[in-house]
Amino acid sequence: MKAFVYHEYGQPDVLELRDVDRPELTEDGVLVRVRVTSVNLVDWHMLTGIPYMARMQAGLRRPKEEILGVDYAGTVEAVGSKVTTFHPGDEVFGARNGAFAEYVCVREERAIVPKPAHVSFEDAAAAPVAAVSALQGLRDKGRIQAGQSVLVNGASGGVGTYAVQIAKSFDTEVTAVCSTHNVETVRSLGADEVVDYTREDFIQRGGRYDLVLDVAGGRSWREWKRVLADDARLVVAGGPKKNRLYGPMGQLVKMKLASTGENGTVVPFLAKITRADVETLSELLESGQVRSVIDRRYELEELPEALRYLGQGHARAKVVVAVS
Repeated sequence: MKAFVYHEYGQPDVLELRDVDRPELTEDGVLVRVRVTSVNLVDWHMLTGIPYMARMQAGLRRPKEEILGVDYAGTVEAVGSKVTTFHPGDEVFGARNGAFAEYVCVREERAIVPKPAHVSFEDAAAAPVAAVSALQGLRDKGRIQAGQSVLVNGASGGVGTYAVQIAKSFDTEVTAVCSTHNVETVRSLGADEVVDYTREDFIQRGGRYDLVLDVAGGRSWREWKRVLADDARLVVAGGPKKNRLYGPMGQLVKMKLASTGENGTVVPFLAKITRADVETLSELLESGQVRSVIDRRYELEELPEALRYLGQGHARAKVVVAVS
């Protein structure tokens, strides 16, 4: 099969498209022919090895795994002897390391679910990492409740576009923060109010929010506490990337310490993709409560360009790559 491999950290130029062996089909495994994958910031961090803390997982001196990628959507090619849920020909999607390849093998109980029939491979492949991050951030860390006032900072990014829609599915009042170019797109996702940060500082507006999902970062605790309601939760899912050692974690620790004893709770957050949450996501996609917003489309041979576009900070919403 064809796959992009790398053996050293660096820019997208270190990626090579090669013929490699298909993943071995285990007795509890589902072999999926990948139709579409998508790129995420986690792929960029694993590619570059920056922040250096990422190497604790990826490998200190060189990558432990040679194939990047997590999001996938495709067709079941074969199943192991103990698999009962899936059959060859089924259309599926989910999350599995090594998705920048023509095939992935996923254990049946892991993050693999049937793709809703009316949802395209593109829309399904765009969703797992970003949408599950939004879901877990709002539901599990933010403890979202109907009737709350919710702010999504960074609403036009991969996580942010899903977060606006998922927050609305909980029957909340959603304020979304983005740039001028993205206002209409974010409004079309159901945001009750959209703040263009190039024209207005949402901190200065005087609003109070029960829950904030901060994907963009860049704000101090002193600023955030001005807009948090009593017992509010600030879920931090992103932040400045200037610190090459810790990335956004350094500021998150400072915010956590600064908020001790104050009104409101700071909750740093990193998603863990589970089959149960991909199933929830599938239901949201099938019902139409959530849809994917695609910024750009690439072919497999262009995957390094897709990652470069993402790493340069140009991407809005999701970037997908057609594999086969």
